[in-house]
Amino acid sequence: MWPILITSFVCFTVAIERAIFIIREMISRQPEVVEKMLERVEQGDPEGAIALGKKSSDFVARILIYALTHREQSLSTAFVRASSQELKRYQAGGAVLDTTVTAAPYLGLLGTVTGMMRVFGELGGSTDIASASNSLMGGIGEALIATMCGLAIAIFGLIPFNILNAQTEQAKHDIGDASNALTLLTNKGKEAHV
Repeated sequence: MWPILITSFVCFTVAIERAIFIIREMISRQPEVVEKMLERVEQGDPEGAIALGKKSSDFVARILIYALTHREQSLSTAFVRASSQELKRYQAGGAVLDTTVTAAPYLGLLGTVTGMMRVFGELGGSTDIASASNSLMGGIGEALIATMCGLAIAIFGLIPFNILNAQTEQAKHDIGDASNALTLLTNKGKEAHV
């Protein structure tokens, strides 16, 4: 049961931390600021877009700021670098949740096996099954409790894991949309100057 308890503690802790992270990110989203930044880029005012973005805590705005700040070297490379750093924040904890969700049922199964081994050990050492019934019931109870705990941890961990994956996919979509818009607007600006 100790490995199951440790796994449940890790799963619960990471799930709470990720929930707090997702709530903070959802609150700090300001898509209207991102749109205004892109409008400034379209108007040929990237410095104004940067100044506007610095007032926002939106992660897409931070990506645009970094990309526009480094536009002279390589706009697309700067955008990809900033995107990777932001997505890394979203993906943090995902591997831990995935591991706990996967490992918990196996740990429960291990508890089942050790409980059943105890039952068969009691049966093998005793000629009177009636007198060993308390020990048999204890071993069967241990097996069932371990299985139930392992499954409960996996079920509990699967919900925040899937929510985290969905939020990461939404972040990727928002970043991709901003990237495409920025590319179109900068190419439009270049064509206008030609």
